Amino acid sequence: MVPLDEICEAAERARPHVQRTPLVPAGSAGSWLKLELLQPTGSFKVRGFAAAALALTPDRRRRGLLTVSAGNAALACAWVARWLEVPCRVVMLETAPPPKVEGVRALGGEPRLVSRGQLQEWMAGRGWEAEPEAFLHPFADGAVQAGHGGIGLELVEQLPEVGRVVVPVGGGGLVAGVASAVKALRSGVEVVGVQSDGYPLWVRAIADGGASAITPRTIADGTTAPYEPAMHELLGECVDTWLAVRGPARRRAVPALAAAGKVVAEGSGALAYAALALLPEGPPTVAVVSGGNLAPRLLATLLREDA
Repeated sequence: MVPLDEICEAAERARPHVQRTPLVPAGSAGSWLKLELLQPTGSFKVRGFAAAALALTPDRRRRGLLTVSAGNAALACAWVARWLEVPCRVVMLETAPPPKVEGVRALGGEPRLVSRGQLQEWMAGRGWEAEPEAFLHPFADGAVQAGHGGIGLELVEQLPEVGRVVVPVGGGGLVAGVASAVKALRSGVEVVGVQSDGYPLWVRAIADGGASAITPRTIADGTTAPYEPAMHELLGECVDTWLAVRGPARRRAVPALAAAGKVVAEGSGALAYAALALLPEGPPTVAVVSGGNLAPRLLATLLREDA
């Protein structure tokens, strides 16, 4: 687990730069939505990147920031770099949604688009070590995880009786931070990790004890991070229950969440909301709506399908 004191320190560093997001009813009794898609750049990622960048020494920050991302971490890194007035480069999947790529450029960042194979090779070979910038790992960096833990601190303050927290899982940094904070403050809380059945990487990895080769087939692009061995033990400690949301349910979740929560989430952002329907009745439950950077054409398609 991420130590609570590190989470509190990270949350305090990030506090002037991030939103305290609202907790709103989910439309069903006993369920709430934590609206992290209302953060600057449209996702929770700014919490971790702000906390991690501010933990760097001034000399390291001046070298600029570097990360790897399917989109939301790229936007967060570029946004943080802009207000720090330092350069930013991002290694991004060539399949990243165009609004996210263009968003990085608009914030002054430099995207480098690569294939999934090239990305995996770069990560496995620790390619960032040959680069001049300070590398912020999007999910395996302890300071990034601690920054995301600020979500857990907030939701316990907002709903002291919380008994279950539902979190979408990509690389695992979000759920590691949230679970560590919530469990430190409320030891009996159940943490549910949610993925898509089009890329159930961690659902299978935890069950099988290791990675398996999976080709992503999902609109939840934010949860298609590659397997990182360093995260395995941590996620095993943090997550009590794993769920994989099936394709039709995850596609329906975006328009359903727009109707129930009055917000437009991206595919990965709506996963925790979709998972609420798969859970048995239980204690007060919070679903983390992690991001809202949805390509307009995909939104139009999902709304037509739901009509």
